[in-house]
Amino acid sequence: MHGAEASIELQMSLLLFVSLAGYVLAAWINQSAVVGAILLGIAIGPSWLGWISYTTFVSNVAHLGAIILLFVVGLEFRLKNIAQWRNLWIALGGVIVPFISGWGLALSFGFKENAAIFIATALTATSIAITANVLQELGKLKTEIAGVIIGAAVIDDVLSLLVLSLTEQMGSGGISASETLFLGIKAIAFIAVAVLAGKFIIIKILLHVEKGALVKKYPEFIFVLVMMVAFLYALTASLAGLSAIVGAFLAGVILEGVHLKNAKAFHEGADYLRIIFASIFFVSLGVLADLKALDTDTIIFILVLSIVAFLSKLFGCGLIARLQKMDWRSSITVGVGMSPRGEVAMIVALIGLREQIIEQKTYVSLVLMALLTTLVVPPLLKLLLRNVDNLPEQSD
Repeated sequence: MHGAEASIELQMSLLLFVSLAGYVLAAWINQSAVVGAILLGIAIGPSWLGWISYTTFVSNVAHLGAIILLFVVGLEFRLKNIAQWRNLWIALGGVIVPFISGWGLALSFGFKENAAIFIATALTATSIAITANVLQELGKLKTEIAGVIIGAAVIDDVLSLLVLSLTEQMGSGGISASETLFLGIKAIAFIAVAVLAGKFIIIKILLHVEKGALVKKYPEFIFVLVMMVAFLYALTASLAGLSAIVGAFLAGVILEGVHLKNAKAFHEGADYLRIIFASIFFVSLGVLADLKALDTDTIIFILVLSIVAFLSKLFGCGLIARLQKMDWRSSITVGVGMSPRGEVAMIVALIGLREQIIEQKTYVSLVLMALLTTLVVPPLLKLLLRNVDNLPEQSD
């Protein structure tokens, strides 16, 4: 199997086959395609069949999937609908409550201080990719609730990365206030510069290029240019100390209102890329988990950790949403939508393992907690959003 694993063609074929099978399974159990993809990813990974492992290739393709997914989701949102005080307060509740809950739980299970803080940090994360994909699949991306969830999740992601920076500094010997402040300034500066550059440079370039003879001869030129911008924003976000998916999402938001003759082409083209690569991303989440490493004590910790992870977001975000004058059903929906940890918590766990702050069993626990919180959200959102209609189209 080692020779087969080295074959990119085989890995890609298997991943796409499992993605297709995920749709079939999801239809059979009447759940989101995300659920089917993750479950089958577990089945073909090290946990059971061992057909494919989390190789560098799988990791890279999955990373592309998350970037493309968030870019496409960004195309559905306007910046003014995300940058709201309500979203900031909800995001703060979604970081503070899970952090305190996770820290207390880890200490009660006998973890050392550094490991407990790292576990708590993993609980602060929110996977924008998971919830956004479910909202898109349900056709609810243009609802008010979706705008609140996505907006708060983006802010949550930035705050979680700041918390991760503090945690890493503690693991290496101490917290530097200057380094933390610098990271915060870089994050704010990136967002400001990205928005201004998008509005006053990139959009003007797109409008100018579209009028040229090159685009008339090669209509796909605009699509390639737009995707280059998406990955450029993702790269710049990474360099600024943020998640690449935040940059991709921001690129999509900036280009949302661009009216081009080829606008349909780049929207549809990006969506087709999302279908391929985001499917692989969700399969990879299942592949990453190895259930063979579990023992009874670890299983108990995983179950309790997952319950605390879910409830801390539900109450931390849901109660703040209620205080922001949202009705109870909408508030609960926001709390549920902020609950999946997905790839963000897995990345935090991987950093902790590499820096030897947490052990292998703790790493597996965090990965499975991320999977469990991911699996429970799609059916709950489907139930909660059943009778929620999209907002009417707004004029520019």
